[in-house]
Amino acid sequence: MASISNAPSLKHGLSLWCPQSTSVNQIPRPSAVALACFRRRFSVSASSFANENREFVIVGGGNAAGYAARTFVEHGMADGRLCIVSKEVYAPYERPALTKAYLFPLDKKPARLPGFHTCVGTGGERQTPDWYKEKGIEMLCGEPVGDIDIEKQTLRTNSGKLVKYGSLIIATGSTASRFPDKIGGNLPGVHCIRDVADANSLISSLEKAKKVVVVGGGYIGMEVAAAAVGWKLDTTIIFPEDHLMKRLFTPPLAQNYEELYQEYGVKFIKGGFIKNLEAGSDGRVAAVKLENGSTIEADTVVVGIGAKPAVSPFERVGLNSTVGGIEVDGQFRTNIPGIFAIGDVAAFPLKIYNRIARVEHVDHARRSAQHCVKSLLTAQTATYDYLPYFYSRVFEYEGSPRKVWWQFFGDNVGETVEIGKFDPKVATFWIDSGKLKGVLLESGSPEEFQLLPKLARNQPSVDKDKLRRASSVEEALEIARASLQVDAEV
Repeated sequence: MASISNAPSLKHGLSLWCPQSTSVNQIPRPSAVALACFRRRFSVSASSFANENREFVIVGGGNAAGYAARTFVEHGMADGRLCIVSKEVYAPYERPALTKAYLFPLDKKPARLPGFHTCVGTGGERQTPDWYKEKGIEMLCGEPVGDIDIEKQTLRTNSGKLVKYGSLIIATGSTASRFPDKIGGNLPGVHCIRDVADANSLISSLEKAKKVVVVGGGYIGMEVAAAAVGWKLDTTIIFPEDHLMKRLFTPPLAQNYEELYQEYGVKFIKGGFIKNLEAGSDGRVAAVKLENGSTIEADTVVVGIGAKPAVSPFERVGLNSTVGGIEVDGQFRTNIPGIFAIGDVAAFPLKIYNRIARVEHVDHARRSAQHCVKSLLTAQTATYDYLPYFYSRVFEYEGSPRKVWWQFFGDNVGETVEIGKFDPKVATFWIDSGKLKGVLLESGSPEEFQLLPKLARNQPSVDKDKLRRASSVEEALEIARASLQVDAEV
């Protein structure tokens, strides 16, 4: 029987250790020494891996892992059979909170664990460490996987533990892209956000900060800048493109959000390329130097320049050279029998658009996890049929004069029609060859948001000129809704 020192024992000879949630001030970023002590204190002996019932192993501790665990439970296949191995020291949680409510100032009711463990993001049960214990799920937290022996179906963690699996689900997600050390990426006060420890470190800086520079004009940049406004800090966003959210927003749409941020005091430097980060006399970051020679003072820098699929040490499983990530089929099976990949790390067939894609979004993490486990445990053979969906919610803290919440479904290809004055609503429609391919809506009602996936999935023929003449967002959506009915009758 497995044993674990100073940790609760589980039935079926399993073991679990994940810390209970505490406030940000109680959770400093662990040092190498502290992490080594943690591993010694909460280690599991190698003999404990003789458990013959470990049929399923999930590697990863993010959204995909949490939703996969729930699906195993729903099918009665978790108790004594499932093990989760994760470098995270917490049970799986809803990661989007880290750049939203988690960063709120302490007087504005910030989110904290256990409040956002999976699967509360979809109205499901909050899966705290006790939940995994009750369900008989073995949890190995703080244990990054360093190697895999495909032939022996065995994983080795960085601390030397061996984990044998029957079926393996890789849910390692992605890692934040960082600046190289040689240009100052390792200076104190320079942050990326990918996990709770990253967010806690950033909050510690924000508590003392006066001038914040956010590098990147995508999701992370927009959400972190909005949080910095809540802290009443001098905030500048720098990005190389000519407008915010270049990969999704049209220039007119981006202008709406840029003007709103500017009303909150946020400054923009567009077309800005970072040369290096400069340190002050105390060794902390003090300024951001651009390629054009200009310098922006900053005591806190947040780098939000994208992410890379966390494929190591699973490269031998088979990578996709075009979109990156581990290549899978419509049931998330890799090239190796018995090994699956889900979430950010999976390069999968995007059936609706007939192309291979890798999607870094919580909605895909949840849905891919559920589809994969159902395919593994049942006779389900249907191909995953995902509809791309993105959203963002910012300025939602108490006292904010304007909350922002937009949703996008579909594909942003073709011509665009924009309706509305951002007061607060605005809608953008993407139309290609007469078909409505994608739609974005800001500040919609629940009923209006529910219409968007129907439009994007069915891709109805729409009268572009009639849509342009719409006098309001409501009228434009009604025109689109009517086009659904016309197509259905044809």
